[in-house]
Amino acid sequence: MTLRERVERVLPADAGAAVREHLVLLTGARFGLNSVYRFTPPFLATIAGGLGVSLARAGLALSVSELLGLASPAVGRLVDRIARRRAMCLGLVGAAVGAVVVAASPGLVALAVGLGALSLSKTAFDVGLASWIADEVPYAGRGRVGGITETSWALGLLLGVSGLGLITAATSWRWAFLIGAVGVASAAALVWRRLPVHLARPAVEARRRRVRLPRSAWLIVGAMGCLMAASQCVFVSFGAWLGDNFGFGSAAIAAVGFGLGAIELAASVTSAGRSDRWGKHRSAVLGCVVMVPAGLAMWAFDARVATGLVLLGMYLLGFEFAIVSAIPAAVNVVPGAPGAALGASIGAGALGRAAMAVAATAAYEAAGFGAPAALGAAWAGAAALLFAAHGRRHPDPTGGSRW
Repeated sequence: MTLRERVERVLPADAGAAVREHLVLLTGARFGLNSVYRFTPPFLATIAGGLGVSLARAGLALSVSELLGLASPAVGRLVDRIARRRAMCLGLVGAAVGAVVVAASPGLVALAVGLGALSLSKTAFDVGLASWIADEVPYAGRGRVGGITETSWALGLLLGVSGLGLITAATSWRWAFLIGAVGVASAAALVWRRLPVHLARPAVEARRRRVRLPRSAWLIVGAMGCLMAASQCVFVSFGAWLGDNFGFGSAAIAAVGFGLGAIELAASVTSAGRSDRWGKHRSAVLGCVVMVPAGLAMWAFDARVATGLVLLGMYLLGFEFAIVSAIPAAVNVVPGAPGAALGASIGAGALGRAAMAVAATAAYEAAGFGAPAALGAAWAGAAALLFAAHGRRHPDPTGGSRW
């Protein structure tokens, strides 16, 4: 049985022919993009060493690059007005260019520019893909379809970042970015060649009106920002923690990334199978609730590598389950304009990541890994409260609507 046939077996019955034909291709393209995008935080200490700067200064450059994500609402509105294929291909090409700039960067300014281009381009692709799913799949089944595409996030860490880490161990982080850029550019060519171009009716209508988010939408936008801040706290610090405290090199960190990716993949698959039944908001809250005690426990056990890694796995399990469950709810905030709300959510996430790229690296250098882990737990708790508040105002029509 081919991979496409396996995917078709788990798709909801109301998924259209376009989804069955192209979902594997688009998930594969997103895997390549996520691999390059996710490579930086775990290897930030390695990149900083290569540039001859401190981890905190590299964290500042990452923060500056994340601030470009504040343009995500504008990107989302643009995606609502153009063909989905064009949006996704622009995102892939832009990401490839950004990765090349990072690979060639002589210092922090070029590094920030390249990472910023990579971040903003990923937004364009992700919003384009989510909008395409919203065009093709009724809301009741979007959790399953979105969950399938979101396996590319976990696989990006499981296989992509691990592979790029091994390349780094054998050569350098610059070669890792260059090879990643070639893969993403190749994916862009395949998507442009195979995906038919069309404007769905919602996109045509979006051209004729100005989209405004309802006030209640800012609850889920804020929740997404808090959730991404929580993830950034540990992603930018766990690689340095393993290297400084336990002597892990690039290959060993890549091996840890492989294990964490397997955990994330399990969370993605579980969300794909459960969030439609349990309710998107309730599932997101559940994931955040798992993160809080895991983050607090990492604060207490950061001197023990085995215990710390188990707790880190639990933390990322909760994060992945929460984010995969929440995306369909965010896309559905403004019917007919999926890019508007998702773009705002991604923008909030960029702000959260930018703030924590500075705060978490500074906290690590001042007090060790436990400090950013505890900070992440606090942000996860805030995200849970906001997801619950939005869920009470907008009950999920497909399940889990009673709180």
